[in-house]
Amino acid sequence: MEIRVCKDKIALGQSAADYTAYLLNQAIKEKGSARIVLSTGASQFDTITALVDADVDWSKVEMFHLDEYVDLPETHIASFRKYLKERFVSKVNLKAAYFVDGTAEGIKRLTEEIRKSPVDVGLIGIGENAHIAFNDPPADFDTKDAYIIVNLNETCKKQQVGEGWFATVDDVPKQAVSMSVYQIMQCKHIISCVPYPVKANAIQATLENDVTNTVPATIMKTHPNFILYIDSDSFAQVCAKEILWK
Repeated sequence: MEIRVCKDKIALGQSAADYTAYLLNQAIKEKGSARIVLSTGASQFDTITALVDADVDWSKVEMFHLDEYVDLPETHIASFRKYLKERFVSKVNLKAAYFVDGTAEGIKRLTEEIRKSPVDVGLIGIGENAHIAFNDPPADFDTKDAYIIVNLNETCKKQQVGEGWFATVDDVPKQAVSMSVYQIMQCKHIISCVPYPVKANAIQATLENDVTNTVPATIMKTHPNFILYIDSDSFAQVCAKEILWK
């Protein structure tokens, strides 16, 4: 595990995008193509913006995304398909883009595609409750399914309201289709971009706890190629001496 502390969210996004581009280019050089998983949410804005401008032959890159609410139309402001199409897919010439459509039927199609070959880079955010994708605590660390239907907890729902995607907690869908923890951990490299003061508790919990499904992001510390990008705000509650051994 490596921790990179950036001065602010802009610097964080640029640094993470630069390294992501490097890894994609390495994969393209070695095997002629690359695969990436993208997160969504407010914390990923700056990384995705910088990634769009990165020097990558996107025509050789396949993109997968992590999760989508069950029964939420793509036209809704909170739709992650809408998010990715507007902020990324429409701006680069991808080889292919595979979306979570929020249905059980879509799980089979996505599973077949993602398991055709390894994913080179996973951009995996960490939620305010330390979830990864929509694997809220206590997360399922055991399933080997690639995508699963999960229930969203109250902290997760409040985060969605706080970021402006929904007007009230009652408006947030109760379930989502999410990439599983197991599938996330199959990425060759995991890059986690986590800016903002509201993520400080989650970062502290992730770094100061042993691996536990009550703090789902802790599992990423066991990955051999995990880099955590944080800014001065999200790092504020962590003592450096507590993380040196991680």
